[in-house]
Amino acid sequence: MNSVSSTGARIGIDVGGTFTDFVLYDTQRRQLAYHKEPSTPADPALAVRNGLAALIAQNGLAPSDIGVLLHGTTIGLNAIIQRRGARVGLVVTEGFRDVLEIGRARMPSSFDFHATREEPFLPRERVLEIGARFNRDGNVTRWPDAGQIASTAQQIATLDVDAVVVMLINGYLQPEREAELAAALQQALPALPARPATTPAMQIAVLSAAQTWPEIREYERTVVASLNAYIQPLMRRYFERLAQLAAELGVTAPILVTASNGGSLSLNAALGRPIDTVLSGPASGVVAAARLAVESATPRIVTFDMGGTSSDIAVSQHGQAEMVTRTEIGGLPLVLPVVGVSAIGAGGGSKIRVDEHGVLKVGPESAGADPGPAAYGRGGSSATVTDCYLATGVLDADAFVGGAMKLYPERAHAALDAVAAALGDTAPDAAVRAASGALAIATAQMASELRKSLAQRGLDPAEFALVPFGGAGPTHANWLAEEAGLAHVVIPLKPGTFCALGAATADLRRDFVRSLRVTLDDRAANDVDAIWNELETSAREWLQQQGVGGTGQPSLRPALDMRYAGQAYELNVALPHPLPSPLQADYLIEAFHREHERLYGFRDEQAPVDISTIRLAIVGHLVTAAGAPRFAGTGTAVAHSRRQVFLRGGWHEAQIYKRDALGAGDVLDGPAVIEQEDTTILVLPGWRGRTDALGNLHLDTVNQEGQS
Repeated sequence: MNSVSSTGARIGIDVGGTFTDFVLYDTQRRQLAYHKEPSTPADPALAVRNGLAALIAQNGLAPSDIGVLLHGTTIGLNAIIQRRGARVGLVVTEGFRDVLEIGRARMPSSFDFHATREEPFLPRERVLEIGARFNRDGNVTRWPDAGQIASTAQQIATLDVDAVVVMLINGYLQPEREAELAAALQQALPALPARPATTPAMQIAVLSAAQTWPEIREYERTVVASLNAYIQPLMRRYFERLAQLAAELGVTAPILVTASNGGSLSLNAALGRPIDTVLSGPASGVVAAARLAVESATPRIVTFDMGGTSSDIAVSQHGQAEMVTRTEIGGLPLVLPVVGVSAIGAGGGSKIRVDEHGVLKVGPESAGADPGPAAYGRGGSSATVTDCYLATGVLDADAFVGGAMKLYPERAHAALDAVAAALGDTAPDAAVRAASGALAIATAQMASELRKSLAQRGLDPAEFALVPFGGAGPTHANWLAEEAGLAHVVIPLKPGTFCALGAATADLRRDFVRSLRVTLDDRAANDVDAIWNELETSAREWLQQQGVGGTGQPSLRPALDMRYAGQAYELNVALPHPLPSPLQADYLIEAFHREHERLYGFRDEQAPVDISTIRLAIVGHLVTAAGAPRFAGTGTAVAHSRRQVFLRGGWHEAQIYKRDALGAGDVLDGPAVIEQEDTTILVLPGWRGRTDALGNLHLDTVNQEGQS
C-alpha cells in the first residue's frame, strides 16, 4: 500500500444524492479549496473522478501532488435501508435458529394493536444449525466432528448465498475458536458452479460473528456480522471502480475511508469491515464541527445538520464528539462505537400538509431531490420547507446554490395556496402565512427534540452553541437556536461542504472490544488491566498495518460498560489514559458512581458494580488541515441590497449581504440575510452577526443596551 505523504495535498470527498462535495487542503500553501460536482447516481465514482479532475486543475496541481484521498460514503447505509445487499446465510448453535426472528422479543409499539414486527433481516430458510456452543465461562460444551462439518458445508452450498456468518452462543468469549470453525466450514465447502451473473471464481465467504465484533448479546452480534457481510460486495465494487478512475487521472495516492466513529480507515481495512463505515457521512460533519469548536474557543456545541429529508444533531464538548455504543440503522441494532447522531425533525424537502382534522403538519414525508420541492420546477406539486423559505423571502430565487439552480416562486406560492385553502385561509398573503406557520411548527418540533435529547444527557441548552451545516442548516439555525434557548450560533465558512471538510481532517481510528462479565473487585480489576494490555497490543499492530504515516504518538481512549448489579443495561464510562498502575477496583467503581450520579442524580455505594464490556479506541493523528486567517474587515458589514422578509407574523426589510464580502470583525444586525454559494443564512431581529479571523459567522442575541 502507498503511504500518505506528509507534504501532499489532502482531499476530502462526500458523495450526496444531488452533489458530490470536495475539500482540498494544500499542505504546502496551508490553504483550503472547495468544489461541488453534480452527483451521478448510476455511477457514483464517475462524479468523484470528474470532481477530482476539476479540483486538481483549478488549484494548479499535478496528480502526483495529491497525498491522500479521504472518502465518506453512504453506499452501505443506503443498501441496508433499502435492503439491496448481498445474499447472506447464517450458521448458529443448535436450538437458536430463530435468533433473528425473536430479536429482543419487543413489540414495535405497546399501544398499537395493529403494529406488526418487521420481516427478519435474513429469511429463516437461510439459517442452519450446528452442534457447537460454549458455556458462560467460554468452555466448549459441544463441538462438531469432521462429518458434521462436512454435512453443514454441503447445506451451505445449497443456500445460493454470497457469504455465511457463523454465530455460536457465548462465542464472544472464544472468538479465535469460533473463527476456527468458520475456517473449517470454508475449507469443507464443495466447488460451486458459477452463476450467470458472477465470475467463474465465485467463492462463498464464511465469516465469524465473534471475530467481527466480540461483544456480549447474541442477537446484536449476529446483526453486526450479517450486515458486514451484506454490504461487503457492494462496497468492494464501488471502491475498485473508484481506484480505477483515480488511477486514470494519474492519482496514485492511498484512499482512506471515513468511519462511523469519526475517524478513518485504510481502504483494505474498510473492505474487510465495511460495517465500520455505514454512518461515515454524518460522523464526518460532527468531527469537523468539533475541530471548529476548538479553533473558535467554543467549548460546548450542538451540531445541526439539516438536509433534504431530516435534521440531525450531535453533542460535542471540549473538542470531543460524543460517542455512543448502540444505535439503529434501517430498524436494526448496531452495537458499534459511533458518533452519537440523533434525528430531530424535518428537512428542506419535508412536505407541508393539512390532516383530516384541519391541523397543519410538517413531514415526515419528503419530496426528495427528484422531483423535489415545488419551487424546483421538476414536476413536484407538494409544498415543502424549501418552498416556505422562498415564499417568505428568506431565499432569493435567482441566488439559490450561487445562482446555479433557478427556483420558481410562482410554483411555491401555488403549492402553499393549496395548503392555505385547506386551512380555510383564502385572503391575500395566505400562502405566506401558511409558510410562516409551517416553519414555526417545524422549528417547534426540532426544538422540542433538541431539548429532550440534551435533557436525557443531563445537559442545559443555554450552555451550548449551535453549529449548523448542510444546505438548509444555516438557513434554519437562528429560528432553532431562539426556540430551543441556545444564545449563540457559529456558522462555518463553507457549511455546504462541511462533511467533506470533516473527511479531509479525519484521523485514523479503530475501536476494539472484549466482553467480560464480572463483579468489580481487585482480582477483576487485574483481569481488566490485562485485557486492556492485550487490546492495546492489537490496536498498535492495526495502526501499523494501515500503511499511513501519522504525526506524534497515537492516542488511546479506554472505556468500560458498567452497571449496578441487577440492572438490565450498562453505562459507558470513559477513562483517562494512561490508567493508574496497578489498576484498583475502587478507582473504577468511583468512576462509575460519578457518571451515574451525573446522569441520574444519585449513586448507590452499597450496590456491587458489574463490568460487561471492555473498550479501547486508538487514534492515529494525521496532518491537521488549517486554513489561513482571513483579512481583517472594516468592523461594519456593507449590505449590497435589501428585500422584504416575512418574520414573526409581519414583513420586515432585511439587509442582504454576500458572505464572501465579509471580513474578520465585521458586524451586522438582524433582520438580515447572508447569501453564499452553498447556503443562505438568516439573522433574526434582535440578533447580531459578527465574523471571526477564520471566517466563521457568530450569531448572538442583542440585549436592550445593544450589546451582544
